[in-house]
Amino acid sequence: MLSQRTRYTIRALLHLADRYGEGPVQLGEIAKAQNIPPKFLTVMLSQMSRQGFVGSRRGRDGGYWLAKKPDEISYGEIVRLTRGSLGLLPCVSRLAYEQCTNCVSEDKCRLHRVMMRVRDETARILDGLTLADAVPEGPLADTEGEAESLDAPTGYLAS
Repeated sequence: MLSQRTRYTIRALLHLADRYGEGPVQLGEIAKAQNIPPKFLTVMLSQMSRQGFVGSRRGRDGGYWLAKKPDEISYGEIVRLTRGSLGLLPCVSRLAYEQCTNCVSEDKCRLHRVMMRVRDETARILDGLTLADAVPEGPLADTEGEAESLDAPTGYLAS
């Protein structure tokens, strides 16, 4: 499950993607439009700025903007930066590996093998989708404004 921090960060970055190339967007506008607490948003955007995803400028005409094109920022990168890992278990995390407590050895653990596959497929999908895919003019938008399927089981749509 995505943390609230990750969801807020994605929503803020999508807001900036919608305004890409239009100049700085004020924090208050993002906070109000995306229903994100301003203090929390400040911390998140500062982190995204340190990672090179967001630019910022202080002052009356200041604000935030995407420092990269929307098609250069993948959901996988955002989730890893805000959550630390795409793995659902600590034993399958590449960046935050920990051995599971009360488990059999990893080479015998069938759950470990399944979760490795889940992590790899999750990474494949999230690394292949960028902020541009959710922008109205992006590759997932069709002419009638309905989302297209992403090789997902019936009933799951991209949004």
